[in-house]
Amino acid sequence: MNTDKYDLIVVGGGILGTFHAYHALLLGKKVLQLEKDNYPVGATVRNFGMVVPSGMTDEWFEYGVRSLEIYQSIQKEFDISVRKNGSVYIASDDDEQTLINELKTYYDTKGYTQKILSKEQILQKYTSVKATYAKEALFFPQEISIEPNLMIYRLQEYMRLKFKEFTLLYNSPAIDCLPVGNDVEVTITNGKKFKSLKAVICNGYEFKLLFPDIFAESGQVVTKLQMMRTVSDHSSGLEGNILTGLTIRRYESFEEYCPSFKSIKTPDHYAELKAYGIHLLFKKAADGSIIIGDSHEYVGVSHFDDLGFATNNYINELMLAEAERIVNIDVRSIAGTWNGFYPQHPKKNILEYDLDDRIHIRTCIGGKGMTAGAGYAENSIQQIFQ
Repeated sequence: MNTDKYDLIVVGGGILGTFHAYHALLLGKKVLQLEKDNYPVGATVRNFGMVVPSGMTDEWFEYGVRSLEIYQSIQKEFDISVRKNGSVYIASDDDEQTLINELKTYYDTKGYTQKILSKEQILQKYTSVKATYAKEALFFPQEISIEPNLMIYRLQEYMRLKFKEFTLLYNSPAIDCLPVGNDVEVTITNGKKFKSLKAVICNGYEFKLLFPDIFAESGQVVTKLQMMRTVSDHSSGLEGNILTGLTIRRYESFEEYCPSFKSIKTPDHYAELKAYGIHLLFKKAADGSIIIGDSHEYVGVSHFDDLGFATNNYINELMLAEAERIVNIDVRSIAGTWNGFYPQHPKKNILEYDLDDRIHIRTCIGGKGMTAGAGYAENSIQQIFQ
């Protein structure tokens, strides 16, 4: 029996759980974080590593802007792999040009810095983009990128060094979480029990260990995405977050804030790509490789296993063919491919369940975790401990 008592137990070692722990530590709380695997291996490490508030709407935009500040404040103290190279949305046709100019008009009213890049400016700044593709672009200089395969581990190492009241246990799946008297008692698979005043469950796509009935009835779905990484090529001119025409036709901010969004038609060459939820993004990693993706396939939360573990080569081929239309690097020199999985809800931006004033579920942040998770978790912790 572990006799230590904590102010907060966080179940989940991904970005949402880790930033809940971080913000509680900043409040002076004693925190235990439990990660079921040997180290984080879920959506937090399988994404692009783009922090792009420009693609978000409403309070999620604000959480994203706050996240930019949080990442950069930590980076000043400890290298968590933050690079401030900006984000660019490259329009390839007249409709996409209309949308980026409408989004610029909106962000002008918000005071969120951006500027239009001409075709010549695009080709000068992003030398690997094809002249046949680029017409105009919208550039956000303040946005950042991180290394998804490094950031969470460095963040947790920083927290271990900075906060004496932080305990992180890997390989510790939580199998029970119950109110006991005025406390919460969390049990892990080896039988150890831990007590705290409060618990936050940030369980990603693990729905079978804690509160499975809640998740089965939640209405959320699991998204499978496919991604690729090229061999290293430091000469490729693709610094920062590169978002393309399919992204302009997909992201929430364009849909919400651009008057023309609902009236534009899908060109024939985009139809199959959109059917597989594909929108082409490029992110140059620190080692010079280029991350390319991604696609989206969906199943109900109770049918997660139906998504399978295999990569669909046809989907990858669709992405590579579109990538060849956009950039002049050798996108077929692939060093690796992988699948990512994350839960999302068709009608809600996140799932929040307060089982009582002690046990709080915060999960299903969808594809917004890397961009908005840090800012959201700050607000969530303030609400939990107010």
